[in-house]
Amino acid sequence: MTTRLGLISDVHASPVPLQQALELFTENNVDEIICAGDISGYFESLTETIELLKHYHCKTVVGNHDQTFLDSFSKNIESAEFHFLQNLPETLQFEVGDKSIYVVHANPPSEQHGGIKLLDQYGELIPAQKKYWQQALREFDFDVLIVGHTHQVYAEQLGDVFVVNPGSTQFNHSCMILDLPDLTVRTFALENRTIDKAWNFSKLFGEKNRIPRSHS
Repeated sequence: MTTRLGLISDVHASPVPLQQALELFTENNVDEIICAGDISGYFESLTETIELLKHYHCKTVVGNHDQTFLDSFSKNIESAEFHFLQNLPETLQFEVGDKSIYVVHANPPSEQHGGIKLLDQYGELIPAQKKYWQQALREFDFDVLIVGHTHQVYAEQLGDVFVVNPGSTQFNHSCMILDLPDLTVRTFALENRTIDKAWNFSKLFGEKNRIPRSHS
């Protein structure tokens, strides 16, 4: 029996591409929707973004921008957005059939910075990075690792761990559907945009020749 997971990340308070991804998941009859963090940051429609995640019953982890949002609040001034983000877990762990799944924003065990970078600025796999993370994850005791943060789009087998990053709905214009247990991944473009497999801040300024920064 196939279980279908809809995967999103780094939505950054931008509801339009998020809604398109969520509607796409509905059309494809996903069983669960997973968001790998960074609900807030950059854009201003946080309330609408959170309402979409709640309406579609998305399972979500906290990201570094969410933590920054929480840290910006006085203890005496809170909001519905604050309470939603405050209650997000750092990680998710669950099983689908014989596959164990782990979700974290950047990288295990519960990091919100750093992240698993596998691609160069052109979206090509960096062999040395793949080798590094194969070694780093060799004692990681899960079959599937779902991450975000780096604004890179990939699905790679790293040793015994299948690592998936659906990219940012806003910046990479992407989302994914993962079928279990066969580990089939489909990547979808959003807003009639071309998927940018490795988005980084230099692209905001027309500088195309930098490796993605350490903090996304």
